[in-house]
Amino acid sequence: MKPIKLIVKTGTQKYPILIGSNLISKISKIIDNNSIKFEKCLLIIDKNVPKNLIIKIKKSLKNKKLYFYFIKANEKNKNQKTTNSILKILLNKNFSREDCLIAIGGGITGDVSGFAASLFKRGLKFVNIPTTLLSQVDSSIGGKTGINTNYGKNLIGSFYQPKIVISDINFLKTLNKREIICGYGEILKHSLISNKNFYKFLSKNFSYITNLKSPFIEKAIYESCKIKKLVVEKDEKENELRKILNFGHTFAHAFEASLGYSKKLNHGEAVILGINTALKFSYKNKFLSTNEYNLVKEHIQNSKLPFNIKKYFSLKNLNKILYFMTKDKKNNSDKINLILLKKIGYPIINKKYTKNNLSSFLKKELIN
Repeated sequence: MKPIKLIVKTGTQKYPILIGSNLISKISKIIDNNSIKFEKCLLIIDKNVPKNLIIKIKKSLKNKKLYFYFIKANEKNKNQKTTNSILKILLNKNFSREDCLIAIGGGITGDVSGFAASLFKRGLKFVNIPTTLLSQVDSSIGGKTGINTNYGKNLIGSFYQPKIVISDINFLKTLNKREIICGYGEILKHSLISNKNFYKFLSKNFSYITNLKSPFIEKAIYESCKIKKLVVEKDEKENELRKILNFGHTFAHAFEASLGYSKKLNHGEAVILGINTALKFSYKNKFLSTNEYNLVKEHIQNSKLPFNIKKYFSLKNLNKILYFMTKDKKNNSDKINLILLKKIGYPIINKKYTKNNLSSFLKKELIN
């Protein structure tokens, strides 16, 4: 099956996203065909990526001088220390801006690698090979890079577009079901903020998609990437429209941070929990109709996706959740800036609420 190609055109870069099977065996050819020239390259590889797939990549890039850095990809390692370790290799091996950094891993690997690439000599060539469903449909598109601090998630970063994104479906076959659901959360979010027909496709074909059946999984990835691409092209630096991509994320990031980024709740699960919470908040504030609210709520519950915040939090966590919500990077005042939903495909941006507003809402959710 021929790979599907999407072209992203931002103010700073034009680059392709390739979606298909067994692309890693042809990486060298793909890079040459897209006029990406370099001699030296540093591969930042998530330790979870199976060795047999790394061997295929090394074999395909045998005509390049290769260096390797293996990262234990978790939220706690998505920090300045890891970034400095990558920069040290690039400096030590005398990389130039014409050389290349290739990220092979999920969103954490891509975010840290892209950030390091943007800093080194103010930018060297960056190729992103996302290996998880979550990174293939979300973090690999749009050029957002960043690291975490003790104050919250992704608070230090840059906008830096890759030269190409290569999304190989074969990586997904190595993931467990929980990681597939993690990616599905972002696909669901994209449908809710942009396209009711796509939402219906997801609702109808959920089991085919999460079991990686062709052509359902390819279509889900393609349509999801297309939605993000169109938003990023209109607003690369998140001045206004791009904020819609944060639907559910103000809650989600606070949920993750409150649990100390533990394995109890991964990013995609937090996003689904955040989507459900944002939907309920939209409904309670009379933006979203009962019918539309129930339509999505039933899909989330019937698909056995995470929906109940009481499973993860109790009243004693309330102040911690609110603290992290006030630190969200979309806020530009004392109020908390939320992305809400009017109906499927119609998000509302820049709705600001006081800490007290959110406190009384979350209190009811945690008690009832």
